[in-house]
Amino acid sequence: MTLYIGREASKLWKRVCAEVTAEITLLSENWKYLLAGLIFQYIHGLAARGVHYLHRPGPLLQDVGFLLLPELGKDKAYISETLFTLIFISFFLWTFHPFILKSKRIYTVLVWCRVLAFLVASQFLRIFTFYSTQLPGPNYHCREGSELATLPHPDSALEVLLINFPRGIVYGCGDLIFSSHMIFTLVFVRTYQKYGTRRFIKQFAWLLAVIQSFLIVASRKHYTVDVVVAWYTVNLVVFFIDKKLPEMPDRTSGASLLLPLTSKDKDSRNKEENHKLLNGNSGDPTDWRQRTQVNGKNLEEGNTGHPDSAMNGV
Repeated sequence: MTLYIGREASKLWKRVCAEVTAEITLLSENWKYLLAGLIFQYIHGLAARGVHYLHRPGPLLQDVGFLLLPELGKDKAYISETLFTLIFISFFLWTFHPFILKSKRIYTVLVWCRVLAFLVASQFLRIFTFYSTQLPGPNYHCREGSELATLPHPDSALEVLLINFPRGIVYGCGDLIFSSHMIFTLVFVRTYQKYGTRRFIKQFAWLLAVIQSFLIVASRKHYTVDVVVAWYTVNLVVFFIDKKLPEMPDRTSGASLLLPLTSKDKDSRNKEENHKLLNGNSGDPTDWRQRTQVNGKNLEEGNTGHPDSAMNGV
């Protein structure tokens, strides 16, 4: 038993080391995209903080979701946040499964590049939307009479730049259309839908996204329109951007550590293929056969036995 555990631990350690090496190679080439995506997360938080200064509380707008869904109340408002945290952590851990599991389909660095691209595009649209029109917030701390509904004029630029994290994010007001929670949820679900391997988990993930939508409205954190707009906007953003991005290599074929070609590798491969074409060989490795030239014509390896016939026109 001890020998078996030691053998499996050794295999796991080798697998982790090999995966780390592969991911570091990818990180060295894609760190700029990851850094830009993370910086925009701060910009998005800064924009949400800024619109809070413009927020003015008022009567709740008429909303179909508010009429159909009973209000959870302050004491149960944590339910939607708990579900969102579960979705976020589950997806985050799944993106790192190639370091441990044998069966893998993704590279962690590449999948996060795609996820951040989806998030940035969706959040960019969201910033323009909630700055265009400020609606009175339906959340409890955004209603009339709440001290958190409006923010006093900042004493310095540093106060704005620090965004009072995390309190300033949790108790924000004014950044309504469209729901940021649904942006993350739908991006995660769509990504797993494409790269995940468990059909049951895919179906369950979509179910959680629907439940999350209802809980957000029932918690009065957003109007129904905020959730509805998020559903079609995020899905369209992911659909179109995914077509523009280069596809990730599929690792299910068995070559688990086969890295995608870098720009240098592509250039060297193209030069090699061009060199072979100039020498009379095609770029296809299956067609790298010896050719004999007779009267300006190339005879393939199987036809070199009768050069006289070719010269006599037979």
